[in-house]
Amino acid sequence: MGGELGELKSDIRGVITTKLSPFEQKAFKGLFSHGVPNAIKRTASNIPYIVPPMIVGYIVYDWAVHAHHESLRKNPADFANDQ
Repeated sequence: MGGELGELKSDIRGVITTKLSPFEQKAFKGLFSHGVPNAIKRTASNIPYIVPPMIVGYIVYDWAVHAHHESLRKNPADFANDQ
């Protein structure tokens, strides 16, 4: 790229660079006025993609737990002829 080792040549044609001091930036500008409402909007827009699989997963989990507990029970009809 030109220049010395570790230095970038400063007069490259067609490349424009600008710098702003970190002390002049406002890091949290608009955090509460734009950031929080945007986060709420983005979260709300993803609810239709997140909630239905979670509901299906809960229903399957609840069914599996119920079926497991039923499989652990003894069937009284199997022991009707015991003495």
